[in-house]
Amino acid sequence: MENRFKYTNDNKRYHTLTYYYKEKFNEKVCKVSLNANFTCPNIDGTKGYGGCIYCTKLGSGEFGGNPKESLISQFEKGKKIMQRKWPNAKFIAYFQANTNTYAPLEKLKECFEPFIERNDCIGLSIATRSDSITDECLDYLEDISKRTYLIIELGLQTIHEKTSKLINRCSTLENFDNMVKKLKERNINVVVHIINGLPYETEEMMIETVKHLNELNIDGIKIHMLAILKDTPLEKYYYKNKFKVLTKDEYISIVIKQLEYLNPKIVIHRLTEDPIKEDLIEPKWLTKKIDILNNLDKIMSKRDICQGDKIKEK
Repeated sequence: MENRFKYTNDNKRYHTLTYYYKEKFNEKVCKVSLNANFTCPNIDGTKGYGGCIYCTKLGSGEFGGNPKESLISQFEKGKKIMQRKWPNAKFIAYFQANTNTYAPLEKLKECFEPFIERNDCIGLSIATRSDSITDECLDYLEDISKRTYLIIELGLQTIHEKTSKLINRCSTLENFDNMVKKLKERNINVVVHIINGLPYETEEMMIETVKHLNELNIDGIKIHMLAILKDTPLEKYYYKNKFKVLTKDEYISIVIKQLEYLNPKIVIHRLTEDPIKEDLIEPKWLTKKIDILNNLDKIMSKRDICQGDKIKEK
């Protein structure tokens, strides 16, 4: 069946990151994950203790670099690995682990500035929380955005307060919405993380989270499936309460419906979780990432579904 989705150069029926990078930079772009050894206000007691219940001891960025090594060393190692497959690629320095604006301004500058002038680094992607960007930090981020390509990645996970309290987010939707507005007023790219399969959330609730994001003028989204990992508070909660875990087919069905309600201009940075197999308790099917994505593509093609079909593009 002919693909009628306009933001694509392959068989995908959603706005892929590969397509976006090709249109913007006209070359292959890879993200190198870095660990700057930041902490989190939800860990150190400022907002809460222990972090969100799904976080490991390494925090939300468990796949980042080794914090015992310098950031430059982490970047060079990650870069060399990716160059084996893409020798001519350009790179984005991805500050992934924990909350990467939760520090004094001078530390932020020490971390970010070395990557801004590198010829092989075309931009920065900074993962953080909406409650951890001060006005001073916001001014600095705006300055960075004028000197290089900048993405701010914000963890929302869900718009539903009851779920947010259960997973120990220690943050409010109002705070999140206000920060997205402030970032967009300064023309800073915003990518939002959400999680499907959070305890007791229904399909309707997960779709409502996506509908809400349509109203915020965000630039990109990462859709994750909840991974129950070893040595996390979520592991204990799961064994005690045995809440329902989505099947692979249920997850794919929900993601497709979310895509139908998502503005087609919003870039899809991720459509599933990618956990370490040895750490994963449930769902076991999460280790089959390619299978998940291939099945999603087949269903969307067979049913002639495209991102944004259920809304009018703004």
